[in-house]
Amino acid sequence: MTETELFGDEPGLSHLRLTARLNTSALDSRRGVVRLHPEVIAALGLREWDAVALTGARTTAAVVGIAPSGTPTGTALLDDVTLSNAGLRENSSVIVAPVTVHGARSVTVSGSRLATTSISPATLRQALLGKVMTVGDTVSLLPRDLGPGTSTSAATTALASSVGITWTSELLTVTSVDPPGTVSVQPNSSVTWGDGGVSDAVASSVAAGGDAIGQATVTAPSKEPPAVTYDDLKGNHTQAGRLTEWLKLSLDEPSLLETLGARANLGVLVSGPAGVGKATLVRAVCAQRRVVELDGPEVGALRAEDRLGRVSSAVSTVRDGGVLLITDIDALLPSTPEPVSTLILNELRTAVATPGVAFVATSARPDNVDPRLRDPELCDRELGLSLPDAATRKALLEVLLREVPADDLQLDEIAGRTPGFVVADLCALVREAALRAAARASADGAPPRLAQADLTGALTVIRPLSRSATEEVSVGSVTLDDVGDMTETKQALTEAVLWPLQHPDTFERLGIEPPRGVLLYGPPGCGKTFVVRALASSGRLSVHAVKGAELMDKWVGASEKAVRELFRRARDSAPSLVFLDEIDALAPRRGQSFDSGVTDRVVASLLTELDGIEPMRSVVVLGATNRPDLIDPALLRPGRLERLVFVEPPDAEARREILRTAGKSIPLVTEGDEAVDLDALAGELDGYSAADCVALLREAAMTAMRRSIDAADVTAADVEAAREAVRPSLDPVQVDTLRAFSEGR
Repeated sequence: MTETELFGDEPGLSHLRLTARLNTSALDSRRGVVRLHPEVIAALGLREWDAVALTGARTTAAVVGIAPSGTPTGTALLDDVTLSNAGLRENSSVIVAPVTVHGARSVTVSGSRLATTSISPATLRQALLGKVMTVGDTVSLLPRDLGPGTSTSAATTALASSVGITWTSELLTVTSVDPPGTVSVQPNSSVTWGDGGVSDAVASSVAAGGDAIGQATVTAPSKEPPAVTYDDLKGNHTQAGRLTEWLKLSLDEPSLLETLGARANLGVLVSGPAGVGKATLVRAVCAQRRVVELDGPEVGALRAEDRLGRVSSAVSTVRDGGVLLITDIDALLPSTPEPVSTLILNELRTAVATPGVAFVATSARPDNVDPRLRDPELCDRELGLSLPDAATRKALLEVLLREVPADDLQLDEIAGRTPGFVVADLCALVREAALRAAARASADGAPPRLAQADLTGALTVIRPLSRSATEEVSVGSVTLDDVGDMTETKQALTEAVLWPLQHPDTFERLGIEPPRGVLLYGPPGCGKTFVVRALASSGRLSVHAVKGAELMDKWVGASEKAVRELFRRARDSAPSLVFLDEIDALAPRRGQSFDSGVTDRVVASLLTELDGIEPMRSVVVLGATNRPDLIDPALLRPGRLERLVFVEPPDAEARREILRTAGKSIPLVTEGDEAVDLDALAGELDGYSAADCVALLREAAMTAMRRSIDAADVTAADVEAAREAVRPSLDPVQVDTLRAFSEGR
């Protein structure tokens, strides 16, 4: 097959910018295939199994396959190795473009000692047949086995007999290609082993991962298979590969750095939300290395001299070679330095400067760590882990439940209902579901099996760590369909909030940015908070709620930090909704306050977060107020809270829908002289807000209880008595003012 037949030369677009996501399909795992929507392939002038260039932090190449049905147009599905080759993180932008690929005359790769001594060049060429690559790429021995001319069953048999089962987890590095550029391995290509191979320990650690359970202070290389494998690190393969590369260069190949005039010292700060798996990732990568581990909170709770002694002892232990790991280092070295912190930092500098020693620290609160830890002589590199998205959560649930006897589980539904959940939260969810299944099995005497209802029930109990520090709107089962009337309001919120989150490919196809925020304004009691709760339930969003001036703090800089933390949590738990209730108290007009400028700085922080350099993806800000005229005008311009939605007071028809919705759970008499006529009642409640209508029926039920504690229904007489107690609360002057503001906008 000729090169043109394999890769095609049809003209098309020069490039497209897509969103990179991890391909969890086992069929494509580490095979160098990128899955794209058929429309994208056609737009680029390509055919399936052609090659494309992928550009992130670096440029690599991969073979194109058609994405599964249902994949958004703007999404590119990449396996973990391809993500790492392109220097990408999940949900980041990747530039996809056609690329000219030459058949390789020669390819040189490096690998572990076991691979280089056991696999012949002929078998190596068969394993890499049909793959496209550039110098510096990481490739696996897993044959492509996809597309024309790539049947490699002979290579599979040869690899299994020469290396054993570990061949499936071997990773190789492309050290040279001829001709230069992007090449494909052809049947007549020369594929050979070169120098610069990684050690067996590193190759095995990449492939096998580490033990997330063991807590021993010193761990030596183990021949037992680890509890958590590399493939189990769902969503963090790129970070694991990067840490593996750093350790390899610093500990195994320091001469390469020294030749280039760089020191081989390595200090890494791994940051990320609590429970996301920072220490598990480090242990996985270092599974085949000697690790000396300190628990930051445990050591930080000791007296100053004992803290220094524990750190000094650990540094002495690791001096012969290995990795010093300190978890939750913010507890040992807080941002407010203590005298002993200087001595501890000196000990850590000694460890980092020792040849053959690497230092890794983890922290869920990197802003609360002593800033001296980021000194170039200590932690000069930082690795960030983010919260898993829905696809990653599903993959993690599959890992957690793979050995659990279960009925037909719909993990897509559970993953969609758990925004903001980290690995620890998902473990807690599975544990709670197991308790429910075990209790049922104990009562029935049947073998235990996990059911979908167990996982759904556990969702009502488990709250994610990412939202433990913020108040959350109670979502429940209320949806927009349960909101009486408010047709225009519901439509506006659906377009501004749900469409960008549910149909991002459409916005990208039309070349527009979705709205950043929405402002709901209207008189009190008209259902602003209620419709937000329904909106969150309809979109399966995590909601971060702030009421009034809760972010205000008397200390300089504390309020601005609270704003940053609020939006950081929202980005971490995306798709999410930031709900700013009574926003007029939080963001009034600047220059009119007498609080030493605190309010003005908070407004500036809000403006920066809404329309700053760091983009907000899958995060929508929703404000609610009764006084929109008091809000700083800069907050209401396009690009910020650009959609202003006036929540009208309910008219007779709206009140009828509200009464019907609220009356579903109340046994109203519907026949006879005592029947409650909701249509007639709605017409008589002029000046009643939505809250007033709900309160009226609630008071009617209380009146029925006063009439008889054994009452089974609510009569028209009860409703009339309730009207004497529940009076209309809408202020006509305020309503007219808000309506005039709406017409002026």
